[in-house]
Amino acid sequence: MIANRTGAVEIDGFHLNYSIEGEGQPILVVGSMLYYSRTFAAELKEKFRFIFIDHRGFVPPPRPEPGLEAYGLDRILDDIETIRRKLQLQDFIILGHSGHAFMALEYAKKYPGNVKGVVLVAVSPSYSTENHALADLFFDTLANADRKKKLSESMASLPAMIEADPDHRFVSYCLAAGPKSWMDADFDASPLWEGIYTNMPMIDFMWGIVFRDIDITENLDRFDKPVLLILGKYDFLTGPPELWEGPSKKFKELTIEIFENSAHCPQYEESKLFEQVLLEWSSQV
Repeated sequence: MIANRTGAVEIDGFHLNYSIEGEGQPILVVGSMLYYSRTFAAELKEKFRFIFIDHRGFVPPPRPEPGLEAYGLDRILDDIETIRRKLQLQDFIILGHSGHAFMALEYAKKYPGNVKGVVLVAVSPSYSTENHALADLFFDTLANADRKKKLSESMASLPAMIEADPDHRFVSYCLAAGPKSWMDADFDASPLWEGIYTNMPMIDFMWGIVFRDIDITENLDRFDKPVLLILGKYDFLTGPPELWEGPSKKFKELTIEIFENSAHCPQYEESKLFEQVLLEWSSQV
């Protein structure tokens, strides 16, 4: 058994933390080190060596605070590469969940020689205004009255939550959107977010602008790494799997798995199936 270890890499004044857990084929998970280390089952960490890393959205910024140029997507991809070199990772799988899936895929395009494959989890092809509208329609069409009532109640409490703690409005929104995000509309995700710092200028810029305008099909004609896309059938947060019908045709090697009993966090909601799918796919890359 490889002992778990933690550390940090400082880049441009950002103290980016990492945690290495488990043994086996390495999988680098980009996002919040704390959040994602909590959402992957202990049993899965017996099959893979997970490297959970922070990006600039989950650590305090240096002083004086940088401008938005410090939060460009290329900067984030280069941070991942710096951490990769620090940890001497080679031939690894890179995994991104939700918006972090864009980071994982774009990293693999920019540094294809380092990765064996890419895993994208619970994400739509972009967070465009159009796709958000289609996600809302998906919820309005399929969600039952009880789920809709719970979402209405939780969203009604969101302004007060943000006013009380504006620096944590990203987390507040994620919690309030629980009825869209989890198969269990009553699921309390707050323990998963406990103690997590959010750098709101970066998150607002990345989620509000970069991911809104991103075109993931760019340069896919030159990208030949295998990609696994895992979607929750009832992911009301990012929309129906059908959003992928067009973009999926641009990938050279794409495997799509739809989890019938998951919403926005299939690695947590159907951890056994997630393990099975990941093991089978990774054995072939």
